[in-house]
Amino acid sequence: MINPMLEAELLAHLDNQIGSARHLLRVVLAQGEAIRARDTERVLAKLAEIQTEMGRRGRLEQERTRLLQGAGALLGVAAPHVTLERLCALITLEGARAARERSAELRGLLGEIAREHGINRALMRQELAFLSHLVRLVGTEPEAGYQPGGAMSATAGPASAPASLYTTLDLQA
Repeated sequence: MINPMLEAELLAHLDNQIGSARHLLRVVLAQGEAIRARDTERVLAKLAEIQTEMGRRGRLEQERTRLLQGAGALLGVAAPHVTLERLCALITLEGARAARERSAELRGLLGEIAREHGINRALMRQELAFLSHLVRLVGTEPEAGYQPGGAMSATAGPASAPASLYTTLDLQA
């Protein structure tokens, strides 16, 4: 029950997925560099590239769904129950070996993308927290619970009025 057309479609699809994942990894790594360099324009440009690639990946997922539905029809199972091993039963041994290798490479790339994206998110949170801190300092808004002179306020909260950071002296006697 070998299906050469399915084999060709599967291998081509995996190649497309790998190409997309490699591109996405390059962009995510470049975005990380831009975040570390605090290059806002480049961070935004890489974000736009990521969004474009995610659109492409959405189309690849539609293609994957179509491929699984076709294989499911050949196997007599619903698409969600089609596994790589079940697909490999429909293609040549050489094709099955190639599909397993490509699938493993793809899983590795997707894991690396997820890891790097997580690092980028943490870096962005850190940068935004620092920026928020600077904005509070420039805007003379004290940090929550902080009083000038270093004393911590037990009643500091949203209802308490912020203390002035500036002290005035009455020089008239």
